[in-house]
Amino acid sequence: MSDHIDGPRQIGDPAVDITDLLAFTSPENPARTVLAVNVFPTCGVDAIFSNAINHSIVVRRAKVAGIGEATKFETADPEIRFSCRFEALERGAVDRKPVQRGIFTFPDGQTLRFLAGNEKGASTPDGAFRVYAGMRSDPFILAWLIPAGLKKFQNLLFNDNVLSIVVEFDTQRVLDPGKGSLFAVIAETIPIPRPGALVGHEPPRMDWVGRPENTNMRLNNPRLTGADDIRDLWNQQTPFAIDEKFRPLFLQRMKDSLAEWDMRDGKQDWTPSALAVNASMFVDDFLLMDVAKPMTDTSHLEIERSTINGKAYQTGGGRTVDSDVIDILMTWIVNRDREFLEGGTTKATKPGTKTFPYLASPNLDLQTVVETIDVGAAPDKVWELIGQFGSNWHPLIAEIRLTGTGLGQLRTIETVDGKQIIERLEAIDNAGRFYRYTNVSGLSVANYTGMLSVKPNGVGSSVEWRAQFLPNGQATIAVKTIVSTLFKVGLDSLKSRF
Repeated sequence: MSDHIDGPRQIGDPAVDITDLLAFTSPENPARTVLAVNVFPTCGVDAIFSNAINHSIVVRRAKVAGIGEATKFETADPEIRFSCRFEALERGAVDRKPVQRGIFTFPDGQTLRFLAGNEKGASTPDGAFRVYAGMRSDPFILAWLIPAGLKKFQNLLFNDNVLSIVVEFDTQRVLDPGKGSLFAVIAETIPIPRPGALVGHEPPRMDWVGRPENTNMRLNNPRLTGADDIRDLWNQQTPFAIDEKFRPLFLQRMKDSLAEWDMRDGKQDWTPSALAVNASMFVDDFLLMDVAKPMTDTSHLEIERSTINGKAYQTGGGRTVDSDVIDILMTWIVNRDREFLEGGTTKATKPGTKTFPYLASPNLDLQTVVETIDVGAAPDKVWELIGQFGSNWHPLIAEIRLTGTGLGQLRTIETVDGKQIIERLEAIDNAGRFYRYTNVSGLSVANYTGMLSVKPNGVGSSVEWRAQFLPNGQATIAVKTIVSTLFKVGLDSLKSRF
C-alpha cells in the first residue's frame, strides 16, 4: 500500500507509476529549492526510464482562502512547469551497458540534455538549474499492515529501488517568493503524442501525485466493502482542476474513507463537519510548500493541519527525503494529532544525503536467504535422495525435466501451482555432498546463486539450502518470502522421510 502500484494501469506499466513527489529546501544551499519525482516501484537492476511519456513537476502559486471548517487552498496561473523526456537507449562502449539520455525543459524555456545515472548531474550554463536522473534507494517508509488496521510491521519497501528525477533551482529567480511564498506542487506522467495516433485514443495522463496516499489509502481504502476501484479514473483527472462531474464521487469516497480511518483506534476524533473539510482538502490534491519557512522532516502536512485547526502555519510544509509521511498522515487521519502513531520502523533502507542529488544510492547488495534443518539419517543417505540435480523430492514440485548432462545442464521445474522455473547446474561435489546452481528464469531475481549441502551432525545430518540474489522487478520482501518458503517447505518435508 502506498502511491506505489496505485491503480490497474500502473500495474500494467510500472514505468509510468509515480511513487513519490518530494519538495524541500536544498541541504547544500538554503537559497535553492529541490523538487523530485520517483517512478517505477521495485525497479529491477536493468530498469530504464520510459521514452514514451513526459515526466513533469508543476508548481502553482497558492494562497490560504479559508481556515478552520472553511479551510480552502486556492491556486493560480501561470503554472511553473519542469518537464523531462528520455530518449531511446544508445549503444554503450564495448562490454558496457547501453546508456540513456534525457532532455529537461525549464520554466524559463531553457533546455538541458543530460546522461541518466550520472551522479554529478548536469547544470544549465547560468547555474539556475541542476538536474539528476537515475536509480536510487526508495526513500518510502511503510511500516504498517494497512488492511489489518493499526498493526505495526517492518518497512514493506525495504531494500527496494526506484528511478528518480531531481531538479534543484534558484528559488528567488524561479519562484519570485516576494509575490507570495506559498506554492502547490504536483507531478504527472503524460503520454507523448505519437504520429498517426487516434485523437482521444490514449489517456490524457497515466498517473499524477500531489500528497502521498490519495489513491491507495483514501480513494481505495481496502476496508470499504463493495467500493469500486476508482484509482484509474482519479489518475486521469487534470491536476488543479478535478472534473466537476466526478468531484462529488471523489468527495463522498474521501468522506467515507476518512470516517473509517478515524475509527481504526476505536475513538471518534473528527466531527462530521471537520471530517468534511478534511475530505475536501484532500480532493484538492497538491503538495503545499512555503519557501520562506523551514521545511523539515516533520513539517509535511503542517500547513494543512494548522489551517484546518484554525491556526497560522509555522513551517514550510513540503516533503523531505527522510520524512516519515505515513506516520504523519496516520496520526492526522486516525486521531487528529491526539497521539503520534509510529509504525514498525521510522527509517527507510538508506537515509537521504546532504549532497546532490540527496536521495541515497541504489540498493545493489546481494540479498541472502538461508534455511537449515537437522535430520536423524546419515549424510550419505540424505544425499542419495536430494543430491541429484534432477531428483524430484520437493512437495511443491510437480515435475522436473533435465536438459543436457554434467555441468551446465538445465532443470526445468514445474511447480504444483503451475509456475515454471529454469535453473543451471554450475558445480557439484558428490563426495562433499554439495551442488551450486543459478536461476535462468522463473523468479524475479538477478545474479541468483543457490547452494544445497549436507553435512554430518552427530549421528545424523544437517541440510543447508542457501541463495544469494538481487530482487529484480518485485519487492525485496516478497522475493525473499517466496524463496524462503520454497526452501522451508522442502527441508521440512525431509523430517517425515528420515
